[in-house]
Amino acid sequence: MFGNHRVFATIPATDMARAKRWYEEKLGLKPTSEIPAGAIYTLGGGTGFLLYPTQFAGKAPNTLMGIESDDVEGDVAALKKKGVVFEDYDTPELKTVNSIASFGDLKGAWFRDCEGNILSIASPVN
Repeated sequence: MFGNHRVFATIPATDMARAKRWYEEKLGLKPTSEIPAGAIYTLGGGTGFLLYPTQFAGKAPNTLMGIESDDVEGDVAALKKKGVVFEDYDTPELKTVNSIASFGDLKGAWFRDCEGNILSIASPVN
């Protein structure tokens, strides 16, 4: 039914001004439009996300949005230079080394935005 539809993430923010500033300063992203429900960000391939105001930001214990990267190590290093702090994991299912987990040829790294939401950078899965 939805196999040919595009998808987008929805990212909660307690403080919209702070969150928009963080996404611009840390990730280099600016809203492409603003609507009453929040700020829309358009990224590659027709993908994107909605940053929306709510008191429940940062409550999800899981990844809310993943960003594909052909150079996970380089992107992690660049974000660290901008002050982004990466999550470290050491569990039977997931172990990070220098902030990056490897799954065969795939790599991933996780960090939190200023609202406490978990985001990831990962190599493409295709």
